[in-house]
Amino acid sequence: VQAFSGRLSLYEGSFSAIRQMVAGSDFEQVDGIVFDLGLCSTQLDQAERGFSFRLDGPLDMRMSQSGPSAADLVNELSEAELADILFAYGEERASRRIARAIVARRQSQPFERTLDLADVIQGVLPRPKPGQAHPATRSFQALRIAVNHEFDELFMGLHGAEEVLAPGGLLMVVTFHSLEDRMVKRFLQLRSGHGQNANRFAPEMQTSKPTFDLVTRKAVSAEEEELSQNPRARSARLRVGRRTGAPALKSLSAKDLGMPSIGGKRRA
Repeated sequence: VQAFSGRLSLYEGSFSAIRQMVAGSDFEQVDGIVFDLGLCSTQLDQAERGFSFRLDGPLDMRMSQSGPSAADLVNELSEAELADILFAYGEERASRRIARAIVARRQSQPFERTLDLADVIQGVLPRPKPGQAHPATRSFQALRIAVNHEFDELFMGLHGAEEVLAPGGLLMVVTFHSLEDRMVKRFLQLRSGHGQNANRFAPEMQTSKPTFDLVTRKAVSAEEEELSQNPRARSARLRVGRRTGAPALKSLSAKDLGMPSIGGKRRA
C-alpha cells in the first residue's frame, strides 16, 4: 500500500454500501467498478474459515466474521427451510433428502465441523462418477450464499454502481455460478435496452434512456492458457457494461433480475 501512497485509498464495506463509500470519499463519481463474486483462494484454503468441504474446520462460512454462521443455520432452521435454501441457492435436486438427513443427525449431535456436514451429505447421495463435483458442492454453495446474503448484496450493489459510475465508466462483474450470472446478465440487458419480458403476455416495460451500453454481448470465459495456471478460473464469467450519461433509473425488482427466492419470497 505504501508504494501507492497518494494514489490508493482503501475502504472496507459490502457491495450494498457502495453509495455510502463513494459519498464518504473524495470523489462524487467513479470511473470503474469491479465486482468479483468469487471466494478468495486463501479463504478456501484456510480450514478455519469453514468454506471448504475438503478441509476440516469450524462450520462458519461468514465473510465478515459477524452474524449467524453456517452452523447456526444448519442446527436451527427447520427441515423445510433448509431444503428451500439448498434448492434455491444451490440448485440441489436432492435438497429434501439432504435436509431430512441433517435434521435427523442433529437430534443427537449438533453440527460444528465442515467435514462432519460434508460426510452426512455425501452419505445420502450417489457416489460421484470420475470428473464429477464433490456431492457437497451445491449444498455448501447454498449455505454460504445464505449466510452472507450474497444475492441481496449483488442486487443492491448493481443498482448502487449505476448511481455512482460516471458517464463512460465501466462496470465489470466476475461471476462463478449460473444464478448470480443470470442476475448480472439480466441487469445489464434491461439497463441497456436489450431486455425482454420474462412473461410474453405481460405489458411491455416502459422504455427509458439506457443507462448502460453492453461492452460484452456474451460472458467472457478464461482461455486455456489462464486455466493451466489457475484451474479455479474455469467457472469464472466476466460481463462488462459502460455507463451512459442517462440518469440512474428506478430500481428493478428482484423478480426482474431472476433473483432466486426462498419459500416463494424474495428478500429485495
